[in-house]
Amino acid sequence: MQSSWVLAIRSVRPSRRLASTLTTRATCLSVPAPRRLFHISSPRPQDINPAIEDMAPKAPKFEIKTPKGTRDWSGTDMVLREKIFNTITSVFKRHGGVTIDTPVFELKEILAGKYGEDSKLIYDLADQGGELCSLRYDLTVPFARFLAMNKDISQIKRYHIAKVYRRDQPAVKKGRMREFYQCDFDIAGLYDPMIPDAEIIRIINEVFEGLGWQGKYTIKLNSRKILDGIFQVCGVPEASIRPISSAVDKLDKMPWEDVRKEMVEEKGLAPEVADKIGKYVVLKGKRELLEQLQRDEELAANPSMQQGFADMDLLFTYLDAFNAGHSVSFDLSLARGLDYYTGVIYEVVTEGSAPKVSAASAEASAEKSKKKKGKAGEDEDRSDDPTVGIGSVAAGGRYDNLVGMFSGKTQVPCVGISFGIDRIFSIMRANQAKKERKNEVDVFVMAFGGGKDFTGLLKERSEIAARLWDANIKAEFLYKVKPKLQNQFKAAEANGVPFALILGEDELAQGKIKIKEMGLPEDHPLKEGELIDLKNLAREVQVRIDRKKQLDAIVEQAEGLRVVGGIKGEDIKVEQQAKEGEVTPKGEEVKAEN
Repeated sequence: MQSSWVLAIRSVRPSRRLASTLTTRATCLSVPAPRRLFHISSPRPQDINPAIEDMAPKAPKFEIKTPKGTRDWSGTDMVLREKIFNTITSVFKRHGGVTIDTPVFELKEILAGKYGEDSKLIYDLADQGGELCSLRYDLTVPFARFLAMNKDISQIKRYHIAKVYRRDQPAVKKGRMREFYQCDFDIAGLYDPMIPDAEIIRIINEVFEGLGWQGKYTIKLNSRKILDGIFQVCGVPEASIRPISSAVDKLDKMPWEDVRKEMVEEKGLAPEVADKIGKYVVLKGKRELLEQLQRDEELAANPSMQQGFADMDLLFTYLDAFNAGHSVSFDLSLARGLDYYTGVIYEVVTEGSAPKVSAASAEASAEKSKKKKGKAGEDEDRSDDPTVGIGSVAAGGRYDNLVGMFSGKTQVPCVGISFGIDRIFSIMRANQAKKERKNEVDVFVMAFGGGKDFTGLLKERSEIAARLWDANIKAEFLYKVKPKLQNQFKAAEANGVPFALILGEDELAQGKIKIKEMGLPEDHPLKEGELIDLKNLAREVQVRIDRKKQLDAIVEQAEGLRVVGGIKGEDIKVEQQAKEGEVTPKGEEVKAEN
């Protein structure tokens, strides 16, 4: 009589033959054999069939890395970037901004012809039998396309935070990326002249002062109408105005001699015309420069100049009303290379925006390096190249005709600003290298104790953390039932948490808990912390968090004075008081929680 041979499970050590049979399918075989049961346990390494070992995944043969001009974000870098996002977004919302989102790629024809010489930096996507598309170069052209498609929107204050892509030579450490974030704010609609333009400059001031850049940035300001008028008066042919404008736009990276050479030798401009332009584009100032230009009879007779003069005169008046003119420099070298600008243009620069040395002065030393290393390709990262600066950290202007390029007759005048997040980040990261925090937690809840009878106070730590979370205070604790105090302090210090709440059984019995500020000097009177009432826990903690933030701001301001102009005796005294905790914020009286 025939029976089935069945593979089943049982605890026996597999033989080499048995391990080999595992590569075949386990099926019920109808063979003349007695019914037997086998159990298969994990084989020893020496019993593994080489055929099975060959099935394991193997490491890739290529280098695992991010593409050039891109990077991963994590840890303290993410904390800082989120701070920048939150600061900028809060300013946008304060001014009535509403957000939108658009596709990361657009039809190729949408982006074509909008960026002048920079069009070569657009990433075109491969044709896969559908529509020809390109990755977006900025957020402005997609916004114009959005307005053209949504004809019911005649006025909007829109902001958009998203990634854009440019096939540029990267310098990642300086925030010059191929994939990077832009934060845009634009005012679209027909309004009385220059009021929205002035508010945009007010927004720029609020953003950078919110980031702590007081006195460390300059808003370069110009008008396309004034610049075009200068070119016309100097004798630039109409067809050459945009190419010559692109050359002038390089004056922040190159000396005038190099720009003039490009105008004459590459763009075919007459030398005498270039020399006339050179007399104007080196000028910068404030309202007094505008008045100086208005007294120039040849400029004042030009129609484009007349419109530009009127716009700038109004703008300076509104900037005074907005208290936003202190950071502005009227700079005739500012050109902005993008084709779609029609009026006021601006660019924000700071220390590090310009290269340390010009390309011309570095050419001799670079020639030796080229002979040794060969010519640098366009993909090479230039973070350590002294001829490459961070560049502008924000830029924008008025573009009244861009929407009409898509919608035909319908024109929606627009003015806006774009903040370069990665460049802002690179500057702030360098300045905050000594103040790294991996998260925004303000309080680490700890348990004090040891020995057999130590419970770890996990329940109590959890309850304290929950009370802090309910009060919107950022807190965390170690996920151990019986944690060692030393390990808890290590965890807090590793993340840069400024305060520790230390629970002890005796203190809890008295309705008390110890709060300790981390990092105080050895001789500080509160080095070991102080007891506070559990009844007032959240309020007591919040007062100390607020006080520390205020003192840190005082110290940061004092450090800024040292960098910009040196600290006088009184400034040093304030800084020392801040470090010793002698400065008390106003109105911090502690009251019991309800």
